[in-house]
Amino acid sequence: MSRVYFHIDLNAFFANAEVLLDPSLKGKPVVVCGNTRRSVVSTASYEARVYGIHSAMPLTEAEKLCRDLIIVNPHFQWYRELSEHFIHIVSEYAGDLEQVSIDECYADMTESIMKFPKPLDLAWQLQRRIYNELGLPCSIGVAPNLFLAKMASEMKKPMGITVLRIREVPEKLWPLPIEDMRGIGNKTAPVLRDLGIQTIGDLANYTDISDLKPVLGKNTEEMIRRAHGYDAREITPETSPKSMGVSETLLDDAVDYDELRGLLRVLSRRLGKRLAEEKIAGSTISLRIKYYDFQNVDRSRQLENPIWQSDDLFVQALSLFDENWEDEPIRLLGISVSDFASSEYLGTQLNLFDESEAEKKETSSVIKDLNSQLGHSSFKRASDLLKE
Repeated sequence: MSRVYFHIDLNAFFANAEVLLDPSLKGKPVVVCGNTRRSVVSTASYEARVYGIHSAMPLTEAEKLCRDLIIVNPHFQWYRELSEHFIHIVSEYAGDLEQVSIDECYADMTESIMKFPKPLDLAWQLQRRIYNELGLPCSIGVAPNLFLAKMASEMKKPMGITVLRIREVPEKLWPLPIEDMRGIGNKTAPVLRDLGIQTIGDLANYTDISDLKPVLGKNTEEMIRRAHGYDAREITPETSPKSMGVSETLLDDAVDYDELRGLLRVLSRRLGKRLAEEKIAGSTISLRIKYYDFQNVDRSRQLENPIWQSDDLFVQALSLFDENWEDEPIRLLGISVSDFASSEYLGTQLNLFDESEAEKKETSSVIKDLNSQLGHSSFKRASDLLKE
């Protein structure tokens, strides 16, 4: 059975992340970079790209192309927080997952895609969820190997979903310029063009491999195989997560304190269960609040000792919530834990993750109480959430 790989790429990530911080930037030509004479563009919004502006372009050149260009200094901590939430959402669907940069990842969806009535339903649901929960557009490439998945995700931006099968390579891949091929850099492309290789198809059908060796080196045969649509690489997942979190998007914006407090309790239970299953505990807890207008508030707290139990998670999450909620309607709540304790520390806690009978009874009691309080609320019943 062929594998099904997704390549998920957040479109104009830094620029769209800045729009979330400042909605007045929406629809305007924006570049993210430092504002000095030697600065280069990190990311350009699609409105800026209309003027020919692109990443790695000197800022002075970009300013000449667009007189109304808006320059925004980067907020890297904000980007990292968004990236963590992005990866967490994808991980809920993926078998194996490999993050290759802050704004893109590969995911093995071979088993997950079988759970959906139509093959592309999973891609559509994932794309919409990333947009609804994070406010970020993404493109998804679907293919039987990593190379084709990456190439497919580049074909329709923003918010595109593209399937690329090996049998479609001559039609869809070969006509593309050689510089569009993943693995062909700016320095390599002109040399290949001097050899008469103008397109990916030209490389696939080039007969004198000896001419390519000085250009592509030890990767020559591999690049030719990829030009034909074949790639034997597999996903290399991280051995351990940097953070673990849970979140819930409300079907209707919520402003009732008791309802939101109940949701935090449910999320704490879910996260505590996951931490216990993985036998990890963390010293930093983070809270995310997404308001009705997609504005985000992310707050973290460093703790003296690692925590994992749901009660401790709830106390800390509620404290952060009380300190930061602005009494505005909420669309999403999420909590996460990071800065995981060392294995040596965990090794001293022999019963660290054993749930007592009293705790199991309390879980049942919490479910009953929440179902009675929140049965009419905008999110799923507490019993369903705690089973996840």
